[in-house]
Amino acid sequence: MTHKHGFEAVDRSLKDVMRVVDPRNATLPFGGKVVVFGGDFRQTLPKLFPKGAGAMLCMLLFVRRICGVHVLTLTKNMRLQAGSEDTNVDEIRKFSEWILKIGDGLVGDPNDGDAEVDIEFPDDLLIQHVTNPIASLVDITYPDLQNRLWDPNYLQERAILAPTHEIVEDVNDYVLSLIHEEERIYLSSMRSER
Repeated sequence: MTHKHGFEAVDRSLKDVMRVVDPRNATLPFGGKVVVFGGDFRQTLPKLFPKGAGAMLCMLLFVRRICGVHVLTLTKNMRLQAGSEDTNVDEIRKFSEWILKIGDGLVGDPNDGDAEVDIEFPDDLLIQHVTNPIASLVDITYPDLQNRLWDPNYLQERAILAPTHEIVEDVNDYVLSLIHEEERIYLSSMRSER
């Protein structure tokens, strides 16, 4: 997500450049050029808009400032369905619908944007009955990590998503503790040319 000032700067710049071609372009959104923006307003950080529906407020600020904006909504999660086998299509469809319901605020208690909401996860998505959940998560996501550590494809095909920076640090610290290579520190420097 980009702050509205970024969109306004692009709008002003295109108006300024395109008015050379035709003076009427100075009054058209983005100088008469078609601009396509993509994003998920459900992912707008709530901290940007305290005590407000962040997504709706962001959308209103953006759409009100620039005339001629058409908002299109995608309704089918193609990423979850790409390359799936027939055996798990139904499972992927159910998961996709559940994720969309969470994004639309239809799962959990009603939320006015000011309070946390408890969402109950299905049992098949949980790692249960373990003493070290981070170790279990890393073992499930990166099986045979020690032997495949230097395989870039192996690492690119997997990811662990975390809700906070603290959990990311905990996962990173655990994975680094598994690597028995000598530690190297690389310093960066910037030279100024005079």
